[in-house]
Amino acid sequence: MEKIWLKAYPPGVPAEINPAEYESLAHLVEESCERFAALPAYTCMDRSITFAELETASRAFGAWLQNVAKLTQGDRVAIMLPNVLQYPIALLGVLRAGMTAVNVNPLYTTRELQHQLHDSGAKVIVILENFAHVLEQVIGQTEVEQVVVTGVGDLLHFPKSVLVNLVLRHVRKQVPAYELPGAYRFKQVIAAGKFLPFTKPRLTHDDIAFLQYTGGTTGVAKGAILTHRNMVANVLQSAAWLGTRIELGNSIAITALPLYHIFSLTANCLTYLKLGGFNVLITNPRDFPEFVRTLSKHRFTYFSGVNTLFNALLNTPGFDRLDFSALQISLGGGMAVQKAVADQWKKVTGNVLTQAWGLTETSPAACINPFEIPEFNGSIGLPISSTEVSARDDAGSELGLNQAGEICVRGPQVMRGYWNHPEETAKVMLPDGWLRTGDIGYIDDKGFVF
Repeated sequence: MEKIWLKAYPPGVPAEINPAEYESLAHLVEESCERFAALPAYTCMDRSITFAELETASRAFGAWLQNVAKLTQGDRVAIMLPNVLQYPIALLGVLRAGMTAVNVNPLYTTRELQHQLHDSGAKVIVILENFAHVLEQVIGQTEVEQVVVTGVGDLLHFPKSVLVNLVLRHVRKQVPAYELPGAYRFKQVIAAGKFLPFTKPRLTHDDIAFLQYTGGTTGVAKGAILTHRNMVANVLQSAAWLGTRIELGNSIAITALPLYHIFSLTANCLTYLKLGGFNVLITNPRDFPEFVRTLSKHRFTYFSGVNTLFNALLNTPGFDRLDFSALQISLGGGMAVQKAVADQWKKVTGNVLTQAWGLTETSPAACINPFEIPEFNGSIGLPISSTEVSARDDAGSELGLNQAGEICVRGPQVMRGYWNHPEETAKVMLPDGWLRTGDIGYIDDKGFVF
């Protein structure tokens, strides 16, 4: 199919991106840490870290993985954390040391956790102490050799660090007793790692950056193999679109969606690193009054979320009195955005709620609406740079415009396949590089996907 959607691209958005700009995702991250060294990268509960501090701490974590945990390139490291400063530090340390990150939902049951740890073969896990009791029950049925435990308050300033941990442990009773003999504390690991040698790995585009597990809606959860090329491509694709509205090194993102989810991981954690932006991490987005108080402290320019989050905020007292004058992008993904919610969001914030679409298997961004569109249009958008989208029939043949069929995607962000599941991979990967998404839709005569 002719790429008719290119005619609808906003000014400044390229038709193609070039993943070869970077040798690896680690290379991209390290360039940003150097380029924006003095700028703040992340903040959580009033504690901020700069890009330079992020570089130092992540290097230390990587050095610890290499020297103490004795991991080698390609080994898997599980990260079971909510949105706290420890997350980007651990993640970047894993990637820079040449290992593969395995994101784990902290709310997993014992069965779900055991499956993911065993299936991925993770040798190290970084876990919030609130969930350590779950790990204790299954660790013997996994390949995990080293455990790094952390508390919500560990990286906050004193005395808040002590108070937060004290309240969670003893007042709210949110840290059940656990026994994990030999476990390390995160702060101890970072402190030790600063004095250990760090060996820069020789990474290529084909090395695996993430095993990103996708929900078990089709049976048991499967790990999508996302290579360094996949992730570099999707960060560059996302940056090409977000960069039309976001000033390099001068933007504040609200990160309420969990970073272990692919949408928040790529759009916020990684793309904002590329753009030199400042991520405001929301650890517990379900505490809406506290969420609104946090929002009141920042002139945020970018807000990503899902329909339920936008709707809940619109119904939270005080949200409508916030300062939205700096807000440039409101991005909805993860699930369909409802028109009623989008209309109310624009009425309250003055900003259009832009719908994007993707899936774990596409790292995840595949389609996005131009930010210039004045009203919510119900479309999931245009195929992003270097991406082809087609609707196909049951036999896999391409359908014409305005004909509904299975949406298929091809581009540099499409996964290599499912980890240890060649038969499942064969079901979704067509021979010429097209991914069958399982979603039904059509493409209109301007290239918008519905």
